[in-house]
Amino acid sequence: MAISYLDHHLALLAHLRSILVALGEAEQVSDESHALFMERFDELLAALRDSPEERHLGQELICQVFQRYPQIAHLVPRDLLWFFGGDCLHFMPDEEIALYQELDERRFEAEARGEPFEWNREKQLLALPDDSSRH
Repeated sequence: MAISYLDHHLALLAHLRSILVALGEAEQVSDESHALFMERFDELLAALRDSPEERHLGQELICQVFQRYPQIAHLVPRDLLWFFGGDCLHFMPDEEIALYQELDERRFEAEARGEPFEWNREKQLLALPDDSSRH
């Protein structure tokens, strides 16, 4: 069953939030500034649920994750970089951007036909080597 594009990214944000909480619990970051960052992160989650098109705060916070918490940068889901776009795209190589552009094109085509779109399945299909079978 396909989940919505927004729900997929909200789930990824919830996962990233759990990583950030664990980082704070492990006392690897300053308590006060981390607590304030987590408040802003929770504001982002609430704002996206109400207005999915409002992604500016997300761009800012995801970029801050890379700057403030470089030890977990490799754990930030790549889908979130594409979802928020803008400055987040600086953390993606050109090849990866091209893959996500293709994914978006496929998603828009499926939506135009009224068909469900399974983001993760399509991403896996696009990531196959060129000589692999793509069904």
